[in-house]
Order: sequence, then structure tokens, then C-alpha cells
Amino acid sequence: MPLTQDIVATYRRPREVVRRLLAFGPREDRALAFVMGGCAILFISEWPSLAREAHLSGLDLNMQMGGALLGTLMFLPLALYAVAFVVHLVLGTLTKRGTGYGSRLVLFWALLASGPLALLNGLTAGFVGPGIQLQITGVLWAVAFFVFWISGLRVVYGRES
Repeated sequence: MPLTQDIVATYRRPREVVRRLLAFGPREDRALAFVMGGCAILFISEWPSLAREAHLSGLDLNMQMGGALLGTLMFLPLALYAVAFVVHLVLGTLTKRGTGYGSRLVLFWALLASGPLALLNGLTAGFVGPGIQLQITGVLWAVAFFVFWISGLRVVYGRES
């Protein structure tokens, strides 16, 4: 199934999509593509708020975008690999199931699949600014991310695998 259809399907049936992705076998190239794609979406989602902040405060937009680029495309993937490793250590020890690859895949997929809501949150931050609307979109994005991640972890480490 194409990536965009998998993302849409994740909003309806996250466990089925994770099972299908795991059925392809351990493919680190796929996991790396997911994490880099998700981080790229996060970087793009920051553009409107960075532009708003630069306009309102008179700061240099290029400097802000350079910092955001460094943080989201260089450091965030490394941090996500570390989080997936720690989650695998804990859940793998407790359940005696799952793999490190499964832990990485579900975390990276949750980031990528929740990307449309991250983009909505970024647009809200840029065009509306601080307020209840930004909080609502931020909560929606966080809830979607954690629902996708926990659903995937249940497939990898639960009795469903």
C-alpha cells in the first residue's frame, strides 16, 4: 500500500498498519526513511511559527531556521533511536517479546503518521499564534502520536504478535 494510504489507514486501524509494516521483515532502510521523513515534516511544520516569531520580534529568520534544521534533522533522529532502545530494553525485559527493530519501527511510524496533525499545529502556531486553538491542535497531535505509538507497541510486545 502506498505510504499516504498507510498514513490515512493508521488513523482508522493503527494495529493493522503496524502488522503489515512488520510483515515486510526487518528493513532498517525503511525505519530510517520513516524517522527522517517524520523529522522533515516536523521541520516543515515549524516554518510558519518561525516566520511569525521573526516578523514580530525582528530576529533573523535564517538563523532560526538553521537552528530548527539542526535540531530536527540531526539531533531528533538520534534522540528517537535512543528512546526506542530504552523502550525495547524495558518492554523486552518485561515481556520477553518483541525486537529492537519493532520498537524503532513503531516509534518512527507514529511520528510519521502523526505528521499531518503536526503540520496543522504548525500552521495554527504561525497564523493564529498562542491561544486555545494552538493548544487544541497540539493536544490532538500529541494524542494521535501516543495512540499510534502505544498501539504499535502492543502489537510488537503484546500478545497480539
